[in-house]
Amino acid sequence: MAKPTSSTAVTMEKIISLCKRRGFIFPSSEIYGGLASSYDYGPLGVELKNNIKQEWWRTMVWQRRDLVGLDAAILMHPKVWEASGHVESFVDPLVDCLDCKLRHRADELLAEQAGVNADKLTTVELNKLLAEHPEVKCPSCGGKLSEARTFNILMETYLGVVKDEKSICYLRGETCQGIYVNFLNVINASRVKIPFGIAQIGKAFRNEITPGHFTFRTREFEQMEMQYFVQPAAAAKVYEEWKQARIEWYKNLGMQAKKMRFNEHKKLAHYAKAAFDIEYETPIGWKEMEGIHNRGDWDLSRHSKFSGEDLSYFDQESGERYTPYIVETSAGADRSALFFLLDAYAEEEVESAKGEKETRVVLRLHHKLAPIKVAVLPLSKKEELSAKALAVWDLLKLNWHTEYDETQSIGKRYRRQDEIGTPFCVTVDFESLTDGAVTVRERDSMKQDRVAIKELVDYLREKLAL
Repeated sequence: MAKPTSSTAVTMEKIISLCKRRGFIFPSSEIYGGLASSYDYGPLGVELKNNIKQEWWRTMVWQRRDLVGLDAAILMHPKVWEASGHVESFVDPLVDCLDCKLRHRADELLAEQAGVNADKLTTVELNKLLAEHPEVKCPSCGGKLSEARTFNILMETYLGVVKDEKSICYLRGETCQGIYVNFLNVINASRVKIPFGIAQIGKAFRNEITPGHFTFRTREFEQMEMQYFVQPAAAAKVYEEWKQARIEWYKNLGMQAKKMRFNEHKKLAHYAKAAFDIEYETPIGWKEMEGIHNRGDWDLSRHSKFSGEDLSYFDQESGERYTPYIVETSAGADRSALFFLLDAYAEEEVESAKGEKETRVVLRLHHKLAPIKVAVLPLSKKEELSAKALAVWDLLKLNWHTEYDETQSIGKRYRRQDEIGTPFCVTVDFESLTDGAVTVRERDSMKQDRVAIKELVDYLREKLAL
């Protein structure tokens, strides 16, 4: 892809504005004033997110012989969350502002205001740090903060007609538990053998204390998770393999390598033996994009204990029985969409048709992720051109998601397609009526080729290489 001649740094504000203006992401329930940290994916956003999920599924399931898919229920037996440790350990450190009464995460305030890494510390450790850093105040009003305490972020709901303790259920806090409780079902139904993995895409819910930064942290989000079951002795090696495989996936979809890094967890979650995050450098700092974890035998052992079902595995090749270790890859579809948008955004100075300098905003999305692959643009609204252009659109729509647009000047239509990331524009002009050819403009270089309509599908197929 061609580099921009000049570029302006992307900001979260620019991405939020583009997403609203062009129909990627809208505030949820906006006509009622919105709902904090809830968002709706618009006509382009749903395409982008679906493309990300499709590419993840293609890579993780379709292109591997050792992975199968699953779509488990959002509502699960409450004991699942006791066994997983969520009821006991799925907590965030909460502090209250004693003046304005707003609530905040203690670890985030210490990081932001005191430069202290307080991730995964106990409340005793957090309160000691808060005492050592009296400069840490409420970010909203500057008020004094309470001591830290734990807050469980599982979302409760009720099953049945009576709301009491017996009817309490939870919206799942992560999708992977549905994989663990189906471990035996998948083995019996699919005839898979260890090592193998189970992949799942689905919604999860967390009652976050301080959601924010647009779609980076929300209370409702979509995960793309894979659990890979291995012999315990092989877990460390498989773990390293998956680390590299997952960061390469982002690179292969055009994400800049210099904007990504691995960050090792120094303090591990209760289930983990090792953990790395793939982080992306955003305008608000390095942020987690995907986690890769060696979960050991925690999950299957706990579910065996709490359910009474034996979830161990008899390995016919080695003749031994063991509880498999699990290597997990856990990515957010929403975060991935946000980070791909941030990574693709560019502003460059170009020359207009009148010879004047202007700024072109372009989303350099990989063609596999672009919401629209091809735009068909008649040079004018004249009936003979529209008829010809619609015939071209009919030809292309059978192969790719294609948009037809005949409003505004051709220059403004090019700029709009650049801004939404469309890789190719096909212009039908008056010469097309006589020579049976169209002009194909490539997004990044703005290079134009004259292509015969009868050869157009083959031309674009080669360029898009889908």
